[in-house]
Amino acid sequence: MTDPIPKIRLRGVRKQFGDKVVLDGIDLDVMPRTSLVVIGGSGSGKSVLLKCILGLIEPDSGSIEIDGRDLMTMPRAEREAARAQIGMLFQNGALFDSLPVWENVAFGLLARHKASRAEAPERAAAFLAQVGLAESVGELSPAELSGGMQKRVALARAIAAQPDILFFDEPTTGLDPIMGAIIDGLVVDCVKRLGSTAIAITHDMASAKRIGDRAAMIHKGQIIWNGHAADLMNSGNPMVDQFTHGQREGPIGMELRR
Repeated sequence: MTDPIPKIRLRGVRKQFGDKVVLDGIDLDVMPRTSLVVIGGSGSGKSVLLKCILGLIEPDSGSIEIDGRDLMTMPRAEREAARAQIGMLFQNGALFDSLPVWENVAFGLLARHKASRAEAPERAAAFLAQVGLAESVGELSPAELSGGMQKRVALARAIAAQPDILFFDEPTTGLDPIMGAIIDGLVVDCVKRLGSTAIAITHDMASAKRIGDRAAMIHKGQIIWNGHAADLMNSGNPMVDQFTHGQREGPIGMELRR
């Protein structure tokens, strides 16, 4: 019996900006219908990793496979089609201030001609309902929403295209602990409902354990630990333990900026 093909597979992914190596040979597998949480300090390469998979940044070398096919070598049209199956929840929501909520949610559907403007408000209302928001919220502007509501709208937009893959960039940043737990619960529910594969990056250890099936830590551009998310607080790796417990003393030192 052959092993299942990872939904996402990275091998030897490197990215350098000037003299700074941000990703230094990343190897990572994310299996279908699982959620991976990526942790690491500021500047460790977490966001660059997501942007490389999304195609917002071109890696210098290595391979990025989705369903066993290398994005770096496939024809451009096929690569764009593969990446169109990725939904993204950005750290600050990244809602369009000039558009009402319903149009924010339906933006991808309208852009890809998967919905007409006539039917888009109703389609948007259905996704708002999935994240616990009333249809009337669709007529508001993003500026009229609280931080937690903006996160819900951004999540509704991320799932609107029914993506195979979902990315979450710091989904609980700026939220109080109760709202953070609510957003995490919605994230888990949406991933399970869609049967999607998910990658989340976070500094919030409570969130990481709620969202993730698996977890990995990046340090200096490399994956230094990969395991079950339930083991994050007791990994046996000194660097991971220092990070997850917020300890000042340990093998991870404060780097001086030059």
